[in-house]
Amino acid sequence: MRRLLAATLAATVGLVIGGSMIPSSAQAHSGTPGYTPPPITWGTCDNATLKARGAECGFVVVPLDYARPGSTKIQLAVSRLKHTSAAADYQGVMLVNPGGPGGSGLIYSVLQTAIPGGVGLDYDWIGFDPRGVGSSVPSLICDGNVAGYNRPYYVPVTEQLEKTWLARSKAYAEACRRAGGPLLDHLKTTDNVADMESIRKALGQKQINFYGFSYGTYLGQVYATLHPAQVRRMVFDGVVDPRGVWYEANLSQDVQFDKNMDTYFAWVAKSDAVYHLGTTGKAVKAKYYATLQKLRKAPAEGKIGPDEWNDIFVSAGYYVYGWADVATAFSAYVNDGDASGLLELYPEPGPGTDNGYAIYLGTQCTDVRWPANWNKWERDNWRIYADHPFITWNNAWFNAPCLFWKGDVGKPVNVNGKKAPPILLISETKDAATPYAGSLEIRKRFPRSVLVEGVGGTTHAGSLSGIACTDDTIAAYLDNGALPNRVSGNRSDKQCEPVPAPDPTAAAARSLASTGSGSLKATLRKAAPPVR
Repeated sequence: MRRLLAATLAATVGLVIGGSMIPSSAQAHSGTPGYTPPPITWGTCDNATLKARGAECGFVVVPLDYARPGSTKIQLAVSRLKHTSAAADYQGVMLVNPGGPGGSGLIYSVLQTAIPGGVGLDYDWIGFDPRGVGSSVPSLICDGNVAGYNRPYYVPVTEQLEKTWLARSKAYAEACRRAGGPLLDHLKTTDNVADMESIRKALGQKQINFYGFSYGTYLGQVYATLHPAQVRRMVFDGVVDPRGVWYEANLSQDVQFDKNMDTYFAWVAKSDAVYHLGTTGKAVKAKYYATLQKLRKAPAEGKIGPDEWNDIFVSAGYYVYGWADVATAFSAYVNDGDASGLLELYPEPGPGTDNGYAIYLGTQCTDVRWPANWNKWERDNWRIYADHPFITWNNAWFNAPCLFWKGDVGKPVNVNGKKAPPILLISETKDAATPYAGSLEIRKRFPRSVLVEGVGGTTHAGSLSGIACTDDTIAAYLDNGALPNRVSGNRSDKQCEPVPAPDPTAAAARSLASTGSGSLKATLRKAAPPVR
């Protein structure tokens, strides 16, 4: 949820692109299905991190509708960090997608230096903002106040709360209809896969390498299914289960997030000398829920109500990186009445901040048809909430605009990796955002793939976090295609340590950079946090 709308859609005459109007009749490139984009004009980057790394930035011009490639065009923002190795060691381009859908990937070319042994320097790393995202043109925003402070209680314990949230969901879908217009018909995963093909062509490459996190793994799955001959190497970290796109996938998340929070509360309890929140996970959990109920009556600073409280803790279910930060804010508020840490973790949203959310919905709501009857949503979510309450209704309302979404609905591609080359899969056993079953399913569908498991870990898409067992496997694969041996059975092929929980001491609690691989990972996560 990041940026202002960069351009206005015009249904018949074209798009405002880079300050100039490009009418449909003026398009110079192919009117055939095999669209070929013009070359990229590279220049300096606006982003300070990219500029400091010496990256180049530009745009790829693509059709809004690939079925009508001669009509309206849009622009995809791309960044490039060129290889610095000798020409004989050059291994082509590496596209990166951080997930979401809706995550800005422009900055992710900086992963070039994160691969152990300097292997990343053999590739040109290509970051890109998918259509509708970030610096791409147009960039969709609908209502920046959708995630504002002190919203109605997520859990619809009264009929009025349920009606209120349904009305909010409908209003947001309508706001996106007005803001997005024809763009809403062309935000599917298949549109983004076609854009990846356009990027490949614009770069003059016969094949691509690809590093996908979270939803990016699904993007890679579909690309490898539709364009297997154009795949060289792929890394999927935090693997989406294609069987669940997207309604069932969200229900599956609810169960594992709740389990991960029990793990987190137990970690907090082990450091009662630091946090003073209880000596058992059960006690810390009870304090979390008791505080949530108090915030229903009196929001902290008039801003942090029960929903914002829940949202703050969701990151702890995603990964271990921010465990200490959340616990510190939790402790300061409960023990000292100090809400400053909560406000820092949940900064005030506003105009232009819902871009990631808008595109998330634009993709998930139209990739596949969602249940049209609210009664089914209601039954399913109350059923799961009974045993796994942590994120269930939060997640339900996050997705509820799909009930009312405007945009042509497609059919999911049948993911099939039989023609794909060997690829590397990475997952931690208790990943909540993309539950581990998805990794096993893709391992079946891609018979030449190999799965590395972070045994017992709760972190989502946590590769390149300094775990040598995992990161060295990535480096070897990107260096020469080497992968661990594939074993028999429905299980992982290589087992590694998970991303470790942070050191729960007062000194370590002061710095998020004390975990993971330090500033690079922290920068990337702040730039494009997982949307869902």
